[in-house]
Amino acid sequence: MIKVKKRVLITGADSYIGVSFENWVKGHHADEFVVDTVDTIDGSWRGKDFSTYDCVFHVAGIAHADVGNVSEERKQLYYKINRDLAVETAEKAKKSGVKQFVFMSSAIIYGESASYGRKKLITTDTEPSPANFYGDSKWQADIGVRTLQDESFNVAVLRPPMIYGNGSKGNYPTLAKMSRRLPVFPNVDNERSMLYIDNLTEFLCQLIMSGRGGVFFPQNAEYTKTADMVREIAAVSNHKIWITRAFNWAVALASLVPGKIGGLVNKAFGSMTYDQTMSVYDFEYQVVDLKTSIRETEVRD
Repeated sequence: MIKVKKRVLITGADSYIGVSFENWVKGHHADEFVVDTVDTIDGSWRGKDFSTYDCVFHVAGIAHADVGNVSEERKQLYYKINRDLAVETAEKAKKSGVKQFVFMSSAIIYGESASYGRKKLITTDTEPSPANFYGDSKWQADIGVRTLQDESFNVAVLRPPMIYGNGSKGNYPTLAKMSRRLPVFPNVDNERSMLYIDNLTEFLCQLIMSGRGGVFFPQNAEYTKTADMVREIAAVSNHKIWITRAFNWAVALASLVPGKIGGLVNKAFGSMTYDQTMSVYDFEYQVVDLKTSIRETEVRD
């Protein structure tokens, strides 16, 4: 008997997550999926026939915003891309008879991480509270696509923490560069939820195979401490680094500086975690542990 493959359309070409998903499917689930991609930049996607697909996976968006000094025009572009395009794509998928729509939201909808020395644990009772226009644009999209859910159209919204892996953008490459160059690094006790790209792509495969909708919180099986991650990156890179509490006082003082400096310190050394019980599902997706994920991130070409 010939197995029928699920047909998935990725809306948003050349995205880190979209490309990673395609590559993971080719290497691990080639018998389960057929994956196509359509670019959303020039508007030609509106003429694409969605009706032949079982799932539309929407990854198009603007991320990693520098919210310090942004024009009103630039802010509106975030809403146009992150909110309006997502909702329009979901509406088209629904009208075309697609059964499942998967949307990448973000933990950013819960605001910034806790400041130095404090904890921030997100549970199922935590209300989203975006700290800036970027987070708000994602939150409004999160709300907008979920309003389209009905008995024949499942909307799956993922709210992942920081995603990292070889080729990722954002905070991880900056941290990795510091880990390979600095002679010392503060040993601050903090906790972060993170999500390795292979764990995310396996989660996506399992979710799309199930066809279900809802709000999901995939994360690694263990929390991350910034100093421990720096130690691991340095070890993989054969770089000697001294992890010490001797400079924690300086981190504490810097965290109190208003503006960009304090924000960066709290982003690096603050805590923000999802309750682990929120991330347990009836399928296995946490296929790579933290140490292995760092090794694979740092040694892959």
